[in-house]
Amino acid sequence: MNSASAPDSASQPVFNVFGLELPARATIACVVGTLALVTDWYYNFAENFIPTPTYPDTLRHAAYDHFVLYFMIPMIIVVLVFRRKPADYGFRLGDWKMGLRLTLIAWAIAAPILFIAGRSPDVQEYYVRYFKDAGDVLFTAVVELVGWEFFFRGFMLWTLAEIAGPGAAVVLQAVPFAIIHVRKPYVETASTIFGGMLFGWVGWRTRSFLWPFLIHFFITTAIVFVAVWAR
Repeated sequence: MNSASAPDSASQPVFNVFGLELPARATIACVVGTLALVTDWYYNFAENFIPTPTYPDTLRHAAYDHFVLYFMIPMIIVVLVFRRKPADYGFRLGDWKMGLRLTLIAWAIAAPILFIAGRSPDVQEYYVRYFKDAGDVLFTAVVELVGWEFFFRGFMLWTLAEIAGPGAAVVLQAVPFAIIHVRKPYVETASTIFGGMLFGWVGWRTRSFLWPFLIHFFITTAIVFVAVWAR
């Protein structure tokens, strides 16, 4: 992974709190990230502004909320507070040859696993109730996962890598990623600590959140379609 490196930490500003020096960007990222996760858990703002009477509200509204909380707000912080380029936080094509290779490999490995998992009664019960048609599934997944992947494999990964190094950052960003899945079926939730680390490694290796997004998008949509088809 010599081709990738974290944003320069030599100029990392600090907050001095009673003699304790806190790395400014990492502290801001952790505080903002925690508030985003907590806000996401307690509130659903989109349902107050964007009615969707013909579609089950929960997933569509959550997707809009996630796009704001996990993409727009972190992007504003990167540009206006950190005064850094979005490309420094994975908003770029990156190593597209490696990204394409890893994405195709991940899809091939995930496909049979998803075919089996999607036939589980718990998975079917969770996903079938939200299904309307394929277009809604694809649209909702794009809106939601752009936010999730920029937040975890962009904003958090590269900010934490500045102070903890890439290995620790890959592990650390996977923890809140797993926690955010707690409302989903147990097997899926438990597996996300490993999936989150894999996505983090792909993001680091390619220097882009695009490739983890494509892998995640395939997994998210495929399991829904299998669950509905097998029902």
